[in-house]
Amino acid sequence: MNKVQPSAPPEERTRFCEDLNIMVAGQGGDGSLSIIGLLAEVLAGRGLNLYQTSNIASRIKGGHAAAMLRAAPEPHGGLGGLGGLGDLFDVLVAFDDEVIELEGQLIKSGGIVIYDSSRESLPSGYLPDDVTVLAVPFSRYAVRELRRDLFKNCFGFGLLMRVLGLSDAEAEESLRRRFAKLSPAALSANLQALQLGFGVADELGYAVGCNILRLPVQERRDRVFMSGNEATAFGFLVAGGRFMAGYPITPATDIMDWLNKHAAAFGGVVVQAEDELSAVNLAIGAALTGARAMTASSGPGIALMQESISHCGSAEIPLVVVDCQRAGPSTGMPTKAEQSDIGMLTSGACGDFPHFVLCPGTVGECFEFAVLATNLAQVAQCPVYIALDRMMAQDTVTVPPFELAAAEMDTGKLLSVDEAGSLDVYKRYAITEDGISPWAVPGTPQAMNLVTGNERNEWGQVSTAPANRKTMMDKRARKMAAAADRLPRAVQWGDAEARIGLVGTGMETGVMDEAYTALAESGLKLRCHRPRTLWPVLEETIEFIGSLARVYVVEHSQGGQLAQLLKGAGAPRATVRSILKYDGVPFRPSELVSRILEQEEANE
Repeated sequence: MNKVQPSAPPEERTRFCEDLNIMVAGQGGDGSLSIIGLLAEVLAGRGLNLYQTSNIASRIKGGHAAAMLRAAPEPHGGLGGLGGLGDLFDVLVAFDDEVIELEGQLIKSGGIVIYDSSRESLPSGYLPDDVTVLAVPFSRYAVRELRRDLFKNCFGFGLLMRVLGLSDAEAEESLRRRFAKLSPAALSANLQALQLGFGVADELGYAVGCNILRLPVQERRDRVFMSGNEATAFGFLVAGGRFMAGYPITPATDIMDWLNKHAAAFGGVVVQAEDELSAVNLAIGAALTGARAMTASSGPGIALMQESISHCGSAEIPLVVVDCQRAGPSTGMPTKAEQSDIGMLTSGACGDFPHFVLCPGTVGECFEFAVLATNLAQVAQCPVYIALDRMMAQDTVTVPPFELAAAEMDTGKLLSVDEAGSLDVYKRYAITEDGISPWAVPGTPQAMNLVTGNERNEWGQVSTAPANRKTMMDKRARKMAAAADRLPRAVQWGDAEARIGLVGTGMETGVMDEAYTALAESGLKLRCHRPRTLWPVLEETIEFIGSLARVYVVEHSQGGQLAQLLKGAGAPRATVRSILKYDGVPFRPSELVSRILEQEEANE
């Protein structure tokens, strides 16, 4: 291991890092997320595009926890900012030896490791030989000087800022903003820890201007730093969404939390229900009053909601349902990423009923699709799913401000009091050419509504007559075709002459784009296709697959649920090949490249 000598001139020890990948890791509660959050604020101020993610255990405290950040002048991939992490990390801040053992192989040759040596010496054999290691007893300093181990995160942040060549003033400003709600005494202690970190950096030879890395600076552009969950909640609110009911569950809770902070200012109501069944039924009740309603959950909660969601489809009630997928089955791994709810979203619940499944692949699309889903549910009078995954839901990126003025409220065939009163006859489930009936909110004069879970006739009266059953099923099914022109089409890119294709959704967006670029540079021609409507499967996706010799469907699912969906919709089975990952960890660009090349070699 190398240790940069204090006597080395700054110009000899400093290297430019245009695409910074950094990890801060330790045990849950050590402050890894705090350090990355503080650093993100500083780098956002320098005009860089940011992508922030984490890998944490499903527990309140303890267990391996890592926070990661990528910063670069230009976006990589397509997650609305950066497309994900790069292959290796330039900098690792490690609070314990477990981090070195678990993550050491991900450090670049020539990288930097800042290690808390309070308890143990640095484990050997896990890092490249040419890394620079700063072994500093963070915890001991914090306890000795400030009487609490808790302050080691701000101490480490100060040391990290010096290594990255970021100013002390930027560090202090970031810390003051982030901890503004702390008591004066607590804020003062954190600032003391920061200054202690600066002082130790001076002793190690990392005075201002003597840093190891130099980062790019550019004019700060108009950007927001937001997760997919936050963007989805925002889009729902902008589209007139005024009622949300949910029950806390990782990784969907952020949607309810965001709306709880902001919806009331616009006349909205947020209810934390006692369970998922109550949440979805509260949302259905709100929708029947004419309110634009939403519920959000993850796989286990969506499974509990299935009967009520099918009721929405049958009773023709508009509802937005957000599924933030995580690793299942059952409780599974709540904080890990997977895309294994596709079968449930497209074919779950009982019986056949109209519904749509939209699948954004960028934070910007999360906003846009929430607006679309809110309107689509109203127009088609049925449930509309927004399918996120853990990474899309909770990872945070810099994105341009959303086009709020472009968001419109489409009420479809919702009748006003005057329109309902002018009708000779009002039938809630009137048979129409497009399958969509004019409807009035229950309580509207001269517009009686009968709502039941049973099959019904045009008036809403229960009827099991065979002819009526077929008529009503066909009526509801026609909605799918009637709304087809509103559904988001796929994003495609790549070499038009390629005979090999990639298909993926959600969290695969950015890594597919970076893998495509790397493979193109090596001479392998590819065409990429990202479906943004999962249900119904659009013909464009089937045509894309049918036009190529081989198509690799990239997904986080042990059973290859997306591939199975596409095959069932008519994609040539011999053409579709699966590239699967189901360990809860996202693909890295080089990993996906290797998997594609392995399969290509097997085909030769």
